[in-house]
Amino acid sequence: MNPVNYLYLAGLLFTIGASGVLIRRNAIVLFMCVELMLNASNLALVTFSRLHGNLDGQIIAFFTMVVAAAEVVVGLAIIVSIFRTRHSASVDDSNLMKL
Repeated sequence: MNPVNYLYLAGLLFTIGASGVLIRRNAIVLFMCVELMLNASNLALVTFSRLHGNLDGQIIAFFTMVVAAAEVVVGLAIIVSIFRTRHSASVDDSNLMKL
């Protein structure tokens, strides 16, 4: 498969993720869309790494996966905590930080 096709796929996945973040209001769906955008960027990094013949993009993609895993753990804990207190996972209903 041509590596340029992977870049098109990464662009499509990033667009779907960005539109999901902008359109949806559920916190769980927002998290999944952010993960989709991170995976799209990882795919682009690995593709560019392969095109240029070095491992820098793959190493950065590995670190991005580690940060994404940590983000999911902390984010899901926050979402579950908010859901237990408010009985809703909507980002419009969570105004805990407002004064």
